[in-house]
Amino acid sequence: PQTLCELPLLRDFDDVAVLGALAGRFVQREFKADEVIAESGKPADQVFLIAHGKVNKLGVGKYGDQTLLGVLADGDHFGDQELAEAQDSWGFTAKADTDGTLLAVPRQAFQDLINQTEALRAHVEQFKASLKLPKNEHGEASIELASGHVGEPDLPGTFVDYEDAPREYHLSVAQTVLRVHTRIADLYNDPMNQTEEQLRLTIEALRERQEHEMINNREFGLLHNVDLKQRIHTRTGPPTPDDLDELLALVWKEPAFFLAHPRAIAAFGRECSRLGVYPQTTEITGHKVPAWRGIPIFPCNKIPITETRTTSFLLMRIGEAIQGVVGLHQIGIPDEYRPSLSVRFMGISEKAIISYLVSAYFSVAILVPDALGILDNVEIGLLNGED
Repeated sequence: PQTLCELPLLRDFDDVAVLGALAGRFVQREFKADEVIAESGKPADQVFLIAHGKVNKLGVGKYGDQTLLGVLADGDHFGDQELAEAQDSWGFTAKADTDGTLLAVPRQAFQDLINQTEALRAHVEQFKASLKLPKNEHGEASIELASGHVGEPDLPGTFVDYEDAPREYHLSVAQTVLRVHTRIADLYNDPMNQTEEQLRLTIEALRERQEHEMINNREFGLLHNVDLKQRIHTRTGPPTPDDLDELLALVWKEPAFFLAHPRAIAAFGRECSRLGVYPQTTEITGHKVPAWRGIPIFPCNKIPITETRTTSFLLMRIGEAIQGVVGLHQIGIPDEYRPSLSVRFMGISEKAIISYLVSAYFSVAILVPDALGILDNVEIGLLNGED
């Protein structure tokens, strides 16, 4: 039930009993590819949660052509906005692109629960009131301005809204105790110092774990902290040039690089070959790496591949000066061996074993939502030409 809080209408609502009652009103439904789930102009009488599968949001263009408004997939939802804004009919058509499963609750059942529960009713009314406030394209409170005027009109006054309690990031730590026998340290130190070499390998392992955590940690990892509006899905499954262009449309302010699993990069190369497109390469510190639209694509084997052979592409802007993604660390720590990494002597045991505590402190922060975008459900196992 707590996952229902991901719906904008229920965000920050914490009454578990009410959420449980609402979850119990959802009904599971299977759908087939090409099935119309909701049709433009028809009554918007349900709220849908997609458990598995892909659904295309279709609209009508200026000249009557069908347009793709977006792709919904696992975990996405629709219908809650129509409920909040009291819209009686669908403004788009939702058509299944694949077979899948969804959860649906009748709009009237949702409304009945709102009417019966004082806390939920107050929360929904507060949400509806917030929709009427002036906002910019990012959903932030508008800053009232005047422009293009002549003469001496009254200028608007404004307050700049800000978060009362912004998120705080605490440094995470990766640690281990390195043990070396004194006999090894004494006798095997030339031509290679065994203690130094074992410490080097330990540090490399810690750095690998650090990279894994910065990508996958549920608290601060990049994959789990992308803004919902910065998530898109592939149109046909494999990563195509069109998909990467869509990702660039999300992170269009000074994008630094793509990040993807090596197998995802290979899948992108196959799609380029199939379409007769030759991707660029760019030189980074003397090494050539693949690129798209001049943006380098760096490999990262820490981005997971699911059992169904799907993965993700990340695109980010980096640096504090341009409000991008920044790595966090602390220098000047006690017994510092490298920046934000310490090696602390713990003593020698009765068995003549030397112990060193090796600690690496790190985290990562996304300064503003549009600094990071993700292309989800990237299929890397499809054969060329398959949809």
